[in-house]
Amino acid sequence: MTPSKLFAILRARWPLALLIVLVTTATALAVSLSLSKKYIATASVVIDAKPDPISALIYPGLASPAFMNTQVDVINSDRVALRVIRDLKLAEVPVLREQWEAQTKGEGTIEQWLTDLLQGSMDVKPSKESNVLTVSYKAADPKFAAALANAFVRAYVATTLELRVDPARQYAGYFDKQSKVALEKLEAAKNKLSAYERDNGIVASDERLDVENARLAELSSQLVALQAVSAESSRREGQIAGAADRLPDVLNNGVVMQLKTDLGRAEARLQELSTRYGDNYPQVVEAKASVADIRSKLAAEIRRVGGGVKVTNTINRQREGDIRAQLEAQRAKVAKLKTARDEASGLMREVESAQRAYESITTRLTQTSLESQTTQSNVNVLTEAVPPTRPASPKVMLNTALAFVVGLILAVGVALLLELRDRKVRDVDDVVAVLQAPMLGVLPVPHKSGAKALSGVQGRLLGLSPAAGRGAA
Repeated sequence: MTPSKLFAILRARWPLALLIVLVTTATALAVSLSLSKKYIATASVVIDAKPDPISALIYPGLASPAFMNTQVDVINSDRVALRVIRDLKLAEVPVLREQWEAQTKGEGTIEQWLTDLLQGSMDVKPSKESNVLTVSYKAADPKFAAALANAFVRAYVATTLELRVDPARQYAGYFDKQSKVALEKLEAAKNKLSAYERDNGIVASDERLDVENARLAELSSQLVALQAVSAESSRREGQIAGAADRLPDVLNNGVVMQLKTDLGRAEARLQELSTRYGDNYPQVVEAKASVADIRSKLAAEIRRVGGGVKVTNTINRQREGDIRAQLEAQRAKVAKLKTARDEASGLMREVESAQRAYESITTRLTQTSLESQTTQSNVNVLTEAVPPTRPASPKVMLNTALAFVVGLILAVGVALLLELRDRKVRDVDDVVAVLQAPMLGVLPVPHKSGAKALSGVQGRLLGLSPAAGRGAA
C-alpha cells in the first residue's frame, strides 16, 4: 500500500471518512461537555533533615527512597484518613450519611466508607531528589477540594508527631520502672558494701593494707638480721667447749687481758725464784700460790665471758623467735586484709556497675520523657492548598483533539476495510495488475486542471490540439 494509493482510496471515500471524523469528534466534545467538572487542590509538606534537638541525632534514612515511600504510605493510611474524618466531622454530615446508607444499606461503618471514599480522590507524589511531598485532592467543589487537601496535610503532620510521641511515652514508662529497679539494686549494693566494711573494720579505699605491707617488710628485714646475729652467737657458743680462750669475746675482754698479763708476770717471777731458791723456798711457794690464784681468776673470768656468750645466744634466739612469730602474725593479718579488701573491691565494683546502670537508665528516661512531651514534628507544611479557579477535568480541548486523531485513524481503517471488501481501480497500477498488459500512456481526466499542463509534445502524441486538450477524454 503506497501513499498515493492510500490517498486515492481516501479521496474516493472522503464523505464516509469525513463523517466518521465528525461523529467521533462531536461525540467526544459532547461527552466532555456533559461530564461534571472536577477541581484538584494541591498542598505540600517538607520533611526536615535537621538534627533532633533532644537526641541531637539526624533522622535516619532521609536520603533513601524507601523513607519517602514510607511517608507516602503513612499519608495514604487509614489512620490519617480517620483523623481527617474526625477533624472535619464528616461522619456527622447528613448528606454523606444518606449516601452511605443508600450505597451500603447500613452495612459496616460510615468511617470506613468515608475512608475509602476520601482515599480514592487523594493522590500523593514525592518530589524527585528532595524531601517534599505533594498532596492533591480531587472534588467537584474547589473549596471542598482545598479543605480536604489541607486537612490531609494537617492530619499527616499530627500523625507523624503521634508516631514519634507514642513510642516515646511507652519507652518513658518502661525506663521509669527500670530506673526504680536499678535504684533498688544500687541501694542494696551500697548497703552490702557498708555492712561488710563495718563488720571487717575496713574501708575499701583506705591505706591500711599499704601500712601493713610496710610493717611486714620491716619484720622480714629484722628477722633476717636477727638470724645472722643468732647464727654468729651460736657459732661462738659452740667454740666455748673446745677453745673458750680463743673466743673473740675472751680475747678482747679487758679483765682477761689484764689477768693474762698478771699471770705472765707471776709465772716469770716464779721461774726466777724457782731457779734461784728451790721449790720449798717460802717466796717460791708464795709465787706458786699467786700464779694459781691468777690462773683461777683467769679461768673464772673466761667462764664468765663464755656464760655471757651463751646468754647472748639465748637472747638472740628468743628475739629471733619473737620476730618470727610477729612476722607470721603480720603475714596472716596482711592476708586477711587482702582478702577483705578484694571482697570489698568486688562489692565496690558492684556498686559502680549499679551506679552506671542507674545513670544510663535515668539518662534514657530523661530523653524519652522529653521526646514524649515534644510538640514539634520533623514534617512542616510547605504550601497550603487554595481553591482552584479552573477545573482539572474534563479537559475539553484535549479530549476533542484526541477524539479528532482517533477519528482520523478510525476513518482510515474503515476506508481500507471497505476497499478490501470491494476492490476498485484507483490508479495505473491497478489497471496493469488487472489487464496483465504493458502501459502505453496515461490520459488526464478532462475536468482536472492537469490537462492544461500537457506539453505540446504530449498533445501531438495524443493527437490533440491545444484547444481540444481541455476537453479530451
